[in-house]
Amino acid sequence: MIDKLEMFIALAREQHFGRAAEECGVTQPTLSAAIKQLEEQLGALLVLRGSRFQGLTPEGQRVLEWARRLVADARTMQQEIRSGRHALSGHLRLAVIPTALAYLPELTMPFSKEHAGVTFSILSRSSVEILSLLENLEVDAGITYLDNEPVRRVLQVPLYRERYCLVTAAGAPLSDRSHVTWCDVSTVPLCLLTPDMQNRRIVDSILAGVGMTADPTLETDSVVSLFAHVRTGCWASIVPESLAAAFSSDALKVIPITEPDAGPLVGLVTTHREPHAPLITALLRLTRRIAGADPRPQ
Repeated sequence: MIDKLEMFIALAREQHFGRAAEECGVTQPTLSAAIKQLEEQLGALLVLRGSRFQGLTPEGQRVLEWARRLVADARTMQQEIRSGRHALSGHLRLAVIPTALAYLPELTMPFSKEHAGVTFSILSRSSVEILSLLENLEVDAGITYLDNEPVRRVLQVPLYRERYCLVTAAGAPLSDRSHVTWCDVSTVPLCLLTPDMQNRRIVDSILAGVGMTADPTLETDSVVSLFAHVRTGCWASIVPESLAAAFSSDALKVIPITEPDAGPLVGLVTTHREPHAPLITALLRLTRRIAGADPRPQ
């Protein structure tokens, strides 16, 4: 039944029979037959069908919650059996907010040294997408903001507070300052992340708190694009210090922003369930050790 539940989860996520079948590595008729068999086994209609996928029935929504739990438990069991015979191995899937990507090696490097048999997939995603990926079992853990917007039904391990700085080209306005205020940064042409990114909403909120607005002349969802445009000297940007350090060069000036010295809490999140899979348990143990903090279930 587990394979059928995995197909059902994929269908609920993709909301399209063809895409779900492709994700599961089966033909569309095979997936459709598996969903039909699942409905027969459970004695309930789970999927609203027409010429295309039309959604889940109320029974389908309840089965989806159970399916996620059962599939997660099955994967945990498989990992535990495998790790009981051999050194910890497997594949760890992480989703990370773009502004925390520069920090991530602080976790992946020591983890890789302790568990050489583990490989990683790292996705750059928004905070909202990270929670969705966790819920749908598409990633094992995420690194996201903890205290700016609600982060529910996950286990949290705080890591660090973001500290913001102005990044600008040498010779550009404000580049000769040792520090700037939030009022100062609103006076120069800015390129910022797009409004769907929580980092941008945090920056907008801080500026609003001092009576200013950002009014960027360029927006992007790419950190690489952000720094590429700053290097031209036509724009400046507001980014966390750790991210600025990763892109530092003689051509760029990194200037701390003060008054107020505001910064949100960033941490690791994963599903709030016991027992965790061995890979996640090892990741939590390492994260707590690095952060020196206990998890905060919410």
